[in-house]
Amino acid sequence: MLPRVTLFAAAIATAAVALPPAAGQPAGKLEPKNFTEKVVAYKIDENSKQKFDMKAQFDMVYVPGGEVTVGSPDGEAGRDKNEGPRYKAKVGNFWMGKCEVTWDEFDLFWFDNSYLVANDDRAKDFKADAITRPTNTFVDETYEHGRDGHPIMCLTHHAAWMYCHWLRKKTGKNYRLPTEAEWEYAARGGKGDAAYSFGNDPAELPEHAWFKDNSPDPDNFPNKPKGCTHKVGTRKANPFGLHDLYGNVSEWTLDQYDPKAYERRAAISLNLNPVVVPTADKWSHVVRGGSWADKADRCRSAARRMSDRSWMKWDPQEPQSIWWLTRMDVVGFRVVIAETDPPELRDLAPKVIKKSE
Repeated sequence: MLPRVTLFAAAIATAAVALPPAAGQPAGKLEPKNFTEKVVAYKIDENSKQKFDMKAQFDMVYVPGGEVTVGSPDGEAGRDKNEGPRYKAKVGNFWMGKCEVTWDEFDLFWFDNSYLVANDDRAKDFKADAITRPTNTFVDETYEHGRDGHPIMCLTHHAAWMYCHWLRKKTGKNYRLPTEAEWEYAARGGKGDAAYSFGNDPAELPEHAWFKDNSPDPDNFPNKPKGCTHKVGTRKANPFGLHDLYGNVSEWTLDQYDPKAYERRAAISLNLNPVVVPTADKWSHVVRGGSWADKADRCRSAARRMSDRSWMKWDPQEPQSIWWLTRMDVVGFRVVIAETDPPELRDLAPKVIKKSE
């Protein structure tokens, strides 16, 4: 996705900075049940200069914590070597977005005039607690996939993470991206070693996911013959009540990819809330769940994919965007709130900055 402004002001290196602890209601005071989050932001019309409210809401599902065996058995169809060795993990109670973050939810962040846009000249005046919002695009950001009710896509790990920080400031709740262990625990739905939360037979996947076999929709999206995203929540929920963990868009997790992490964890009898804390490296973050363009074997609970520089090969900027992944219309995310975050995740902030590579 190409930004309208090809080069940012040099001062936007401060766009990813540490934020203070979220104010307001800590997760520990939330009741252990589902709830609906309502968010309000404001936008100023460029022509009339009038201010008007933007509103969105989304559902958060309470997921009681427990133990999970992360990774896939050796004989699982479609298994990749990075899905092992398997290890046991225990995750605490958390709330997870019932669905993937949609365009209408992300738009509140993107156009919220309470915060500065990343290419604003005022970036030089940013203070340590500033939050920047994404640059605009000069192409259709949906790439003709549809917008109303469809999942956000084409955004970087940094953009997803910064959205979570913005949401913290808006709600006073400690929103973040899910760890890999939390994501896989949620995807398995308490159903053990099966490839999917509904069992091992991929023939049942069309009832639960939008993926390569069923995502084409020529009646509504004739220009997307190879498939497209669909409105969230239109396939069956898993046992926890979560939709679209398989397919639609792949989902960013918090974790930086570490090729030795599974091996180290397999040597420990039980790993408590494991996570590879992200660094300032723009790449090698883990996405899960597969997308509308993937075959069934890439939509399994244990399947993983790591970001790399090739994901930005279509971006002609120098330096390249920290917000958008040009033409990577298969990547989105969802949010979580942990009842109790481990110390290494408290007040964690994005570290990526705009720079030449």
